[in-house]
Formats: sequence, structure tokens, C-alpha cells
Amino acid sequence: MKSLIFIITLCIIAVFSQAATPLITLSQSQSHPEANESFKVNQAKSQNTASSCTYTVTIKTSCNSPSYTRDQISLAFGDAYGYQVYVPRLDDPRSGTFERCSTDTFQIHGPCTYQTCYLYLYRSGYDGWIPEQVTVYSYGYNPVTFYYNTYIPNGIWYGFDYCRGYLPSTAAEK
Repeated sequence: MKSLIFIITLCIIAVFSQAATPLITLSQSQSHPEANESFKVNQAKSQNTASSCTYTVTIKTSCNSPSYTRDQISLAFGDAYGYQVYVPRLDDPRSGTFERCSTDTFQIHGPCTYQTCYLYLYRSGYDGWIPEQVTVYSYGYNPVTFYYNTYIPNGIWYGFDYCRGYLPSTAAEK
């Protein structure tokens, strides 16, 4: 009888530990980036300007990318509740940013968001930069990686939107 209770207890623990996993998991096989012609930066909810957070964003440039780029690269990411972080320009050709087969790390300050569930890149130029992946690290949430490994079209926001999988039940808790 004791062993039966032990087995049932382990099963209950296993079930509840599975419930603690993130609402979405982003993987290479889940989807491909898409153009979003209707995406607008800074059209998100306004937040208390005193509420500022720091994010670490790593961008790995593909080994299929040109050896360096003069393209202008912008970034926008956010959550399912309309909070958004926008960086108008990440590139700096003089510093060797976005060279082929390299990983660049950026410290970004912006409004606080909940779990990141969308990310778009904007490329302006003629070199044809190719990112492999972009990871967003934010305090209190699991890092999220968006897998590109494809050419970013010129002059359009291009990326992922996984926000539809989130439930707004935790919005008031933060």
C-alpha cells in the first residue's frame, strides 16, 4: 500500500511540474519568419515612463551572410498585452557588428514588458544581412529565441508573432 501511495504521489508531482512550463516554446521547427506589412512601432500601450527595464539581446549572424554589412538594422519586440521595446538602429559597421558567423550582444533599455512573444527585424540597405537567431533575455522571464536563418527582405518588418498563445489572466499580477 505504501508503494502505491508513493507512486501516486510521484505521478501528481510530475503532472504539476509539467504545468509550470512556459505557455509557448519557440523552436526552429515551429515556424518561419514572416513579413508584417501592418506592423507599426511605438503603437503599443503607453506605460508609466518611470517603469524601465533592461534587456539583453543576442543576435547571431549566419555564416551564409555577407562578411560584413552596412545595412541598417532595427529591432522591435513585445508581449501579448501591447507593451513594446523598439530600437531604431543596432548596426555599427565601424565596430564590426553583424559580421558573418558572429554573435553580437546588446544591452537595451526600454519599457517593461511581460513575456516576449513577438519579435521583428527591419533591414534597410543593399548588403543582404542574414541573421541566424535572436534571443531576448528579460528579468523574471525565460529567455526566448527566434530562429531566422534566412534573408531579411529590405524595407519591411520581418519576424515572428506568437502572442496568440498567451492568456491575459496574468496581466494584472505584475
